Amino acid sequence: MNREQLLALLRAVERGELDPEKAAERFVHWPFVDTGSARVDTHRSLRHGHAEVVFGIGKTPEQILEIMRALKRAEQPALVTRVSLDVAGAVRRELPEVEYDAGGRLLWWGPSEVAIVGKGTLAVVSAGTADLPVALEAAGVARRLGNRVETFFDVGVAGLHRLLHESESLRRARALIVVAGMEGALPSVVGGLVDKPVIAVPTSVGYGAAFGGLAALLGMLNSCASNVAVVNIDNGFGAAYVASLINRS
Repeated sequence: MNREQLLALLRAVERGELDPEKAAERFVHWPFVDTGSARVDTHRSLRHGHAEVVFGIGKTPEQILEIMRALKRAEQPALVTRVSLDVAGAVRRELPEVEYDAGGRLLWWGPSEVAIVGKGTLAVVSAGTADLPVALEAAGVARRLGNRVETFFDVGVAGLHRLLHESESLRRARALIVVAGMEGALPSVVGGLVDKPVIAVPTSVGYGAAFGGLAALLGMLNSCASNVAVVNIDNGFGAAYVASLINRS
């Protein structure tokens, strides 16, 4: 249940359209539901404006199904990140209506068209094709959280003219998510072109001295562009969540 649903319920009781006892039944499972393997936070939408998002790695298809069903019973959408193709297939055999975004590795159970709640457009920018899985995760999560999203892929600093070609569109965005591996230089360049928040996402893409994304992370943390903030390595979800909060404010 989100804030709007709660207010509608209380107003129905106030108008005499809903018996208080029946209304009270809706609160029985708050603030969480214990599925046996997880305690699903059904109160999060009221606190944060978004329902709980599930991290899929390490969970069995059965555990994911339990969690998604618990969220559905609570009248909340279910979004699961980092879901492999085989796990997604097992879940969808039980729940065919669940959508799977293979590029972003996302499972979704909710309305096909999510209402736009963001005030502007979020831009998701990636340096290279190898960074696409993280960039697609960020774009997919941002859309499911109710944002308009524009994507700009393969515009890394090795061919700066590709990025500059999109500079006008980038400046129109309300916040930008910039995904890069290797030396992680792209967020600094984008930060110098726009007057909006830039959320930098280092990826684990790169040769040996990239240290699984540590080099990109340190480069982004040391950015001389003052509008750049950094999330963890490969954390497209975290970047999308923060950008969504910025876009709603």
